[in-house]
Amino acid sequence: MSPVMRSSKVVAHMANGQEMSVPVYQFKGSSDAPRVYIQANMHGAEVQGNAVIFQLLEQLRELDVRGDITLVPLANPIGSNQKSGEFTLGRFDPITGNNWNRGYHFNPDLPEQFALNNPDLDEAKIVEQFRALIISDLETQLLDNPYGLNTAQHLCATLQRMAFDADIVLDLHTGPISERHLYCPEYTKASAKLFDIPHTLFIPSGFDGALDEAAFCPWWQLQLAYQAQGREIAVAVDGFTLELGSQEWLCLEEAKKDSAGILSYLCAKGVVEHGAFSPAKMTRYACYLKDYRVMYSPKSGLVEYLAHLGSEVKAGEPLVRMLRMDRYGEDDVVEVIEAPEHCIPILHFASASVNQGTELYKVFTNYFTL
Repeated sequence: MSPVMRSSKVVAHMANGQEMSVPVYQFKGSSDAPRVYIQANMHGAEVQGNAVIFQLLEQLRELDVRGDITLVPLANPIGSNQKSGEFTLGRFDPITGNNWNRGYHFNPDLPEQFALNNPDLDEAKIVEQFRALIISDLETQLLDNPYGLNTAQHLCATLQRMAFDADIVLDLHTGPISERHLYCPEYTKASAKLFDIPHTLFIPSGFDGALDEAAFCPWWQLQLAYQAQGREIAVAVDGFTLELGSQEWLCLEEAKKDSAGILSYLCAKGVVEHGAFSPAKMTRYACYLKDYRVMYSPKSGLVEYLAHLGSEVKAGEPLVRMLRMDRYGEDDVVEVIEAPEHCIPILHFASASVNQGTELYKVFTNYFTL
């Protein structure tokens, strides 16, 4: 049995002076195995990750936890409470319009500067000192900024400060209507086979503001900086985004399966006892981020989504059927939109009512098996 400690972390303050906090659960590892940070529900409608964290807590209590693990469900209490009628709108900060998951900090100058200043430093010291440097930069540039931060920046910086202590960072999300898929950095492609997720997007080293990138980009670019000097070092921190189904949906049974898949990865990394979990046997498909294409609606109308998520669709096969009630009596009152090339649909827009230019589907193209 591994005991779990519960606390809370203040991440925002409201106009009436009320503090908004997030729950924090922690396991103290029995050895110096990799440290892990897992969070869920950064976008308000993406609740399934909370159920996965619940199942992880249930299972981790029964295991030998060898590396420190921090779990933060309900990571964005502001977004979780952004409601309009039946629906949760918590994807964007209502004040700035910014995506809540694009407010994390990355200083692109630090990796090259550090490598130039420390060409012969022992690798263990590199990890120790570079971690201290990026934490200090985060605190100086954001958390201690005399000009302050907007709401999203403060929330992200507070969560990122906890994540920066970890060697593995997992950010749990969902799509609108979505198949499970994994965002995996290209440098650690083999890790994609350790999760029980059938579809993987391999992403490059550039930073686009998300938590997984904020976790691994400094370390990956540090590796590249040392490679430019003719020296090889390992990437010390891994970061992943796990897309675990659809928004506004929660299922504890499915969450238990996803928890087992995460534990398979953590078991392989030595974070939990060896052999407790292993990856499921399945066909895993992957593509590079540049080949993850958006299919936009060519016109407005009412949409029947025909393509089955996660299944291969050949060029010329139907993706959607569009109904235009303003065109009744005309040949185009019902029109089928076909796939322009072989693809695997991963997610589609949540509504059946679309404007011209709406994202209908996101699809894998030029995909391959792992």
